[in-house]
Amino acid sequence: MFYPAKFEQDENGLYAVTFRDIPEAITCGDNLTEAQAMAKDALITAMEFYFEDFRTVPMPSEPMADEQLIELPASVFAKVLLLNEMVAQRVSQSELARRIGVKPQEMQRVTNIHHNTKIDTIHNALRSLGKQLQLGVA
Repeated sequence: MFYPAKFEQDENGLYAVTFRDIPEAITCGDNLTEAQAMAKDALITAMEFYFEDFRTVPMPSEPMADEQLIELPASVFAKVLLLNEMVAQRVSQSELARRIGVKPQEMQRVTNIHHNTKIDTIHNALRSLGKQLQLGVA
C-alpha cells in the first residue's frame, strides 16, 4: 500500500512532508533523502492514532503529479485492513478474540502495528469477520 505524500522545500532548504489522506502524518527533513525516510516513519506513527481511537484508516487516493508515493509496510497494511473491518462491523478486540479462540491479550498484540503477527492469524481474524485476505504479486 502506497500513500501519496507532498514534499515542499522551504526557503532554508528544509523539506516539509504531508499526506492528504492521512492528515496526522506530518514530518520534515533537512534534505529530500532524510524527508523521504522520515515520511515513512510519520506514516507508520500516524497509523497508531487510528488503532488507538478505533477509527477507520482512509485508503490511499491516486497520487497527484506533485506527490511521491510512500510505502506502508505489508505487515501494517494487513493490520489496517483488519482494523477497518472491525470498525465497519463494530467488533471489539475482545469479541474478535472470542471468535477466533484466543485470549484478549493476544488480540491486543494482533492489532499492535509494532508487534510481529503471523499472516495466518490476521487471515483467521478477517475470516471470522466474513472476509478473506487475498495476497498477490504485481
